[in-house]
Amino acid sequence: MSETPADSPVAAAIRVLVAEDEAIIRLDLVETLESEGYEVVASTGRGDDAIRLATELEPDVALLDIKMPGASGIDVARQISEVGSSAVVILTAFGQRELIADAKDAGVMAYLVKPYRRSDLIPAVELARARFRDLQAAEGHVDDLQRRLRDRGLIEKAKGHLIDHHSFSEADAFGFIQRTAMSGRRKMVDVASEVLEGSLSP
Repeated sequence: MSETPADSPVAAAIRVLVAEDEAIIRLDLVETLESEGYEVVASTGRGDDAIRLATELEPDVALLDIKMPGASGIDVARQISEVGSSAVVILTAFGQRELIADAKDAGVMAYLVKPYRRSDLIPAVELARARFRDLQAAEGHVDDLQRRLRDRGLIEKAKGHLIDHHSFSEADAFGFIQRTAMSGRRKMVDVASEVLEGSLSP
C-alpha cells in the first residue's frame, strides 16, 4: 500500500485512513483491513500527514497510532473531531493507559492495544463506527429539538404581536397563523416570521 490515496475505491466499503509510524505494523493493518473488505483510502507514518489526509478524504474511520512524528495521534484525533467527519480508533502501546483520558477528550471512539491481535482490529473499527453514528444521531436529535424550540418561540412572539397590535385573543392569533400556513402550504414559523417582520398582517 502506498502512502497516497487508493486509485480504485471499493463500492459501499467502509473507508479507513491508517496512520502508524512503524511500517511493518502499518502494512499489516492495511492488509488486514483490505482482506476484511474495508477500503483503505490512504496510509501514512506521520501525524501531520494524517490530519491533511483526513481533511481531504473524509474517511469513515481514522486508525491512529498514539505516537507519531509530526503530530501525536491524540492531536490528530482532536483535529478530526473538530471537523466531525470520521470515527477515530487509537492504537496504544501497553502501559500508555494514562493517555486514555486525553484520547477520550479528543473524541476517540475505540482503542486497540499494541501488540494487537488481528481478531481485535475489526471489532475496534466497528465499535468506533457504531459509536460515531450514535453520536451523530444524538447531535441531530439535539439540533432538531433546538430548532423546534426556536420555531415555537417565533410563533409565540408572532401571537403576542397579533394580540398587542390587532386585538386578537390568543386562540384567534394562533388560528390566524395556522390557517395562513395551511392555506399557503407553508410552515407556521415562516408565517410567524412574516408577521414579526411586518410583511404579513390580518
